[in-house]
Amino acid sequence: MNNIRKINYLATGCVLMMVAACVPKSLVPVTKTENRNTPATYNGGTSDSTNVAKIKWKEFFTDPKLEALIDTALLNNQELNLTLQEIEISRNEINARKGEYLPFVKLGGGLGVDKVSRYTSQGAADDMSEIRPGVRTPEVLPDMMVGARASWEVDIWHKLRNAQKVAAQNYFASIEGKNFLVTNLVGEIANSYYELLALDNQLAIIKQNIEILNNALNIIRQEKQAAKVTELAVRRFEAEVFKTQSLQYEIQQKIVEAENKINFLVGRYPQHVDRSSDNFNTLAPTKIYAGLPSQLIINRPDVRAAELKLSAAKLDVSIARANFYPSLGLSAGLGFRSYNPLYLVNLPQALITSLAGDIAGPLVNKYALIAGYNTASAKQIKAIIEFERTVLNACIEVTNQLSNIDNLDKNFNMKANQVDALTQSTEISIKLFKSARADYMEVLLTQRDVLESRMELIETKMRQMNAFVNAYRALGGGWN
Repeated sequence: MNNIRKINYLATGCVLMMVAACVPKSLVPVTKTENRNTPATYNGGTSDSTNVAKIKWKEFFTDPKLEALIDTALLNNQELNLTLQEIEISRNEINARKGEYLPFVKLGGGLGVDKVSRYTSQGAADDMSEIRPGVRTPEVLPDMMVGARASWEVDIWHKLRNAQKVAAQNYFASIEGKNFLVTNLVGEIANSYYELLALDNQLAIIKQNIEILNNALNIIRQEKQAAKVTELAVRRFEAEVFKTQSLQYEIQQKIVEAENKINFLVGRYPQHVDRSSDNFNTLAPTKIYAGLPSQLIINRPDVRAAELKLSAAKLDVSIARANFYPSLGLSAGLGFRSYNPLYLVNLPQALITSLAGDIAGPLVNKYALIAGYNTASAKQIKAIIEFERTVLNACIEVTNQLSNIDNLDKNFNMKANQVDALTQSTEISIKLFKSARADYMEVLLTQRDVLESRMELIETKMRQMNAFVNAYRALGGGWN
């Protein structure tokens, strides 16, 4: 114990003398700090802190078939499972870094044979010495050793501990990265699901429109037989039927692709996606409570990941600066050594011990260390900018989606009014045509307009549901 204290005193004195010589005066500390200020509200909104991001996704989505798809994806999605393995790698890195600042102890043994020339000082001394009375030292001398050896770098400047903290911050950042992936996965499945419902409804509308057009075509044919219209009218209506039928096949292909997109996200081979397509137009998104912009730093996994990476970058600067300071190493050994295995247990004659300490630090040619410090400083500034950019992007995403929800709600109401008006005009146009007060082109154009408006109404409803999902995702919901 006294020897260790002496070594520590000596090391402390040497360290104090070496630190000033080791650290270059040209090193400039990083002075930039991250800006954590956010707007008080979203574009002059309320200051209510109620936030929909705190609602779990199973409570946010009420369609049980959508919930079943999300549950399956959280188990089978390949990208998510790959991310889980990356997290395991990061966790193992923490243990690896932790082991670096703990003492290393090795237990082992050795066996060898030495023959020293008799014409050397050691050989001449062996020639005149006796191993034991009456037995001279042989020319070929076996050498056997069993023992333990320990080495330890004393972490004076917390360089090794900070390296473990960096690994821990990166580990937690990888977890937040996984959470962000889950958020996006939940949102992407929900958006694809609502897209599939919209396509189902559009396909139903097209089939209804084909039936209506065929009925109108029959009327036109009857009118031609009565010489009220020409063959041109018949051909124009037939062309419109063919056009609408071709649109039907386009929608059917989109349905197949939308189903398989969901199948890929869920991690399964192509199959039918169970869904509830009825009453899609009557779906009413729940009210989105956005809370405050400052809550994004807590709720958004990508913002939290950027914050953890920034914390790791700050520690990397401390580690890079500590590389200029001298390091203290201790080593010790304890074992047994003898030329004969029978004598290994003879104490204290066969006992061997050692204790040593060394201190060393860079003195000249520190370009690599300076470059490492400057690189760590630049990476910290980069991490600060990335953190600020992530917060800014999150705030803009939420603002866009809140505005989108409001405008799509108004848009949908106008589209619904348009569909009602055009549907009524279709019936009127056919009556007028039968009474010879309107020509066939008016009937044809009215049918075309009502089809387009009904398709647009379905698409607007899909965009409404997507904005509802995207707002939840932008606020940081879906991962818990």
